[in-house]
Amino acid sequence: MIAILLSATVALIISLFGTPLFIRWLVAQQYGQFIRQDGPTAHLTKRGTPTMGGVVIIIATVAGVAAAAFQRGTWPSATIWLALYLMVGLGFIGFLDDFTKIRNQRSLGLTPVAKFIGQGFIGITFAILAVHFPNANGRTPASFRVSFLRDTTLNMRTWGLAIGLLLFVIWANFLITAWSNAVNLTDGLDGLATGVSLFVFAIYLLVGLWQSNQSCQVLSSVGPRCYETRDPRDIAIIAAAVVGACFGFLWWNASPAKIFMGDTGSLALGGALAAISIMSRTEILAVIIGGLFVLVVVSDVMQIGFFKLTKRRIFKMAPLHHHFELSGWGEVTIVIRFWLIAGLFAAIGMGIFYAEWVVS
Repeated sequence: MIAILLSATVALIISLFGTPLFIRWLVAQQYGQFIRQDGPTAHLTKRGTPTMGGVVIIIATVAGVAAAAFQRGTWPSATIWLALYLMVGLGFIGFLDDFTKIRNQRSLGLTPVAKFIGQGFIGITFAILAVHFPNANGRTPASFRVSFLRDTTLNMRTWGLAIGLLLFVIWANFLITAWSNAVNLTDGLDGLATGVSLFVFAIYLLVGLWQSNQSCQVLSSVGPRCYETRDPRDIAIIAAAVVGACFGFLWWNASPAKIFMGDTGSLALGGALAAISIMSRTEILAVIIGGLFVLVVVSDVMQIGFFKLTKRRIFKMAPLHHHFELSGWGEVTIVIRFWLIAGLFAAIGMGIFYAEWVVS
């Protein structure tokens, strides 16, 4: 428990006190955000606000996890390395995208092909490595089984190792792409994505703690009342570090934002969420815990699909939060109400997770 608290505390301190230093450096370099001309006109006043704040979130998270490993006196597990690899890797792709926007003085960054190749490489290598590195009990960081509250009976290795690995790579990359894009789309208002991430990763902190206390490796048993997760306490440590990093960053990212996380932060947080959901064996449950992110993505998909079919729009603008902006809602009102919805989704997800254990 001390390692978890230390992870969150170190990440919080670095994020809270490191962000203003990073803001000063970004201002000195004139690295500011570019705003879409077709978006809400109120956003035009945000032009020039420092971006790439996700760099601080990543550094704070890594530092928090490193502090926890030092306190425990152990080398980080494969689960930690893989989660940080996915988070930092996608964050680096986001950083290149943000930097390209700044360098080219426009709101478009990397080309879709470049993004696809970069994210694909990170995602594929993560997926392949995640089903290797068994521990002393033979458990790997990820599983070939599709998971909801734990692994289900749907096993991708049923069709053989080669096909199973291929199917798992496809499935894992679908999740990675979905979550990274979901957080990215949600990052459209001051503090929105950061606040929602706080709720989601706080729940995963609790999930990791509960799985650790009810681990099949600790209880020396197998059954519905224990969990097969390889390193649940490490998952709690990672989630705690992200919570601390987001908490400190939100101080400066809340309206009126002094800095934006940019694609650097949104892709990194999406990668961290994907990694944790996969390695905690809660891939489908994450859809409920991160329900606000899902709603935002669904609104965007509905808008695009309906427009292509009918040349008409369902919403005044997608994603969903921009629809409410154009409907006259204040930005702070939207953000707070979306936080409330995010908290409700997170609580429902945690409730389902706990209820399954109680009735099993």
